Amino acid sequence: MIRFYGVSKTYQGDVTAVHDVHLEVERGEFVFITGPSGAGKTTLLRLMLRQELPSSGQILVDGRNVGALPASKVPDLRRRIGVVFQDFKLIRRKSVLENVAYVLNVAAVPRREQRRRAYDALRAVGLGHRMAALPPALSGGEQQRVAIARAVVNQPALLLADEPTGNLDPDLALEIMRLFTEINARGTTVVVATHDREMIRRMQRRTLTLQHGRVVDVWNPVP
Repeated sequence: MIRFYGVSKTYQGDVTAVHDVHLEVERGEFVFITGPSGAGKTTLLRLMLRQELPSSGQILVDGRNVGALPASKVPDLRRRIGVVFQDFKLIRRKSVLENVAYVLNVAAVPRREQRRRAYDALRAVGLGHRMAALPPALSGGEQQRVAIARAVVNQPALLLADEPTGNLDPDLALEIMRLFTEINARGTTVVVATHDREMIRRMQRRTLTLQHGRVVDVWNPVP
């Protein structure tokens, strides 16, 4: 699903966020990316999503060379990728259902189909009964579940999550990770960037550790 071949990303001022990274994530796998703040976790995800272009090296996502992808083809790539952020990024004045349906609206899905698929996604994360609520009326855990429903409503092949439990208490964080596990079990490849070592220990998934933009360790759980 994802291949990095000698990928580096350098910003103006010779700031290197990612340096000579080689990695592989297989289709259907669940992988953690961890490391301290500033290690390059978010940059890796942004490269996968083609929000950043590599300064050197090659990136393949779902069989596509994202660095060589024409701008006109980027929306097609991103329709295959769901994204979950730490700060939810919900539209405060739109209902829960409208927030989830938004990506389908952008993709010009018929309105009735938008509502059906958005409701199904909300029901899958346990929020079918809250579809008319506005985001400010929800708890942090509920808002993150709405964000997950929005990320998967288009049935993406790949789900990227950037510190998705950073604003949640440990019990809610574990609940969110269980949702990711269920999504992964349905065939979606899941990549989660987190600094939560305890969560990684409990989940027992393959883990890539970054330090100063380099992959310094790859941990595989014992079968």
